Amino acid sequence: MDFENTCAERLIRYARFDTQSDRFSQEHPTTRKQFDLARELKRELENMGASDVSLDEEYCVLYARIPSNLPVGQGLAFGLITHMDTSPDACSRDISPRRIHYEGGAVELSPGILMTPDEFPNLLQYVGQDLIVTDGKTLLGGDDKASIASVVTLAEHLLAHPEIPHPDVCLAFTPDEEVGGLARDLDFHRLGARIAYTLDGDHLGYWEDETFNASEATIRIAGRSVHPGTAKGIMINACDIAARFISMLPENEKPQSTDGREGFYHVVSCEATCESAKVSLIIRDHDAGQFALREQRIRDMAEELCRIYGAGRVTAEIQPSYRNMKEVIDKVPFMIQDLTQAIRDSGIEPHSIAFRGGTDGSSLSHRGLPCPNLSAGYENAHGRFEYVPVPSMAGNVRILIHLCRLLSERSTADIAGLPPI
Repeated sequence: MDFENTCAERLIRYARFDTQSDRFSQEHPTTRKQFDLARELKRELENMGASDVSLDEEYCVLYARIPSNLPVGQGLAFGLITHMDTSPDACSRDISPRRIHYEGGAVELSPGILMTPDEFPNLLQYVGQDLIVTDGKTLLGGDDKASIASVVTLAEHLLAHPEIPHPDVCLAFTPDEEVGGLARDLDFHRLGARIAYTLDGDHLGYWEDETFNASEATIRIAGRSVHPGTAKGIMINACDIAARFISMLPENEKPQSTDGREGFYHVVSCEATCESAKVSLIIRDHDAGQFALREQRIRDMAEELCRIYGAGRVTAEIQPSYRNMKEVIDKVPFMIQDLTQAIRDSGIEPHSIAFRGGTDGSSLSHRGLPCPNLSAGYENAHGRFEYVPVPSMAGNVRILIHLCRLLSERSTADIAGLPPI
């Protein structure tokens, strides 16, 4: 099978579906239009002969399975999880994807809209390759439809080539990843695997088994408003207290001052009047101990302001978002051993980073499904200059074929230490 042409055709077709999720919606899924792609994938998987293809009509999670071709008892079933939604950060209507051959220099996406190596230096890595781009007016949706194209192509290839050894390959396509869905509605029993890999992120050959620990803090401030002409000794201005709280955050521990494994505090919004104020911020750190200290610091800052302005004036509410997957993945080290070997067997040098964010795998791992991440290979996600190198999608198909071979040599004994779901 020509993986490059097949993956390119699929991504172009999938990209035309507007599957943008909505961070302000209270529905699950947050947008009904995600069902349009789910039903297209369901039809496609059924037509190629995949087993147990089913769509959760309530939560928009699509499941399928490529049955094992190994002797009974051999091999370890594993899941591949991708998300169908696209980011709300750029327009997703009337997407016009196309395939171009990149020979260097600037790419004219539309008259007057140029993508240049000066602004996007990673372009120079792909000289001589075909790219999937848009007209520069919308996002592409390669995050995460490039992964979907690779996974569906893998499924088709395995079904057409029974000589390739593989265990049960259990597929799930989920909604709302871009708005913090965290695959909350994924049914583990319906998936049918005790381990899984997400496919999401840029740069072919990269993998992640470490994410931030994350929480959200809401600081509420009660002021006292009176006429400013007679305010002396009476007014308590919530705006001033909010500003003071923000100024107490360490200047060098903010996103714009940190990278690598450095954690941070990030003020997302501040709404304030004299009478009341609300400060919303997020807290991030890879190290669990440092993360706990960061959360406590926020509580301590609120208590300090209460001592200054009066008891109960400032409250801090902290809600967990997700946790670092590494503490779970470390219990199943063969998952990373086999993944990195599969990448090498594909002729690609594996690279790992401590991901400065979270993935669906962060939540899934702590729900009992160990789930590191293999990058999809897209570039400039969430914006109008997003593109996908076609060889990256094909490269992921080859990585997954090698991963199938390696997990064919595993068995349920390798996960004997995992607690039951």
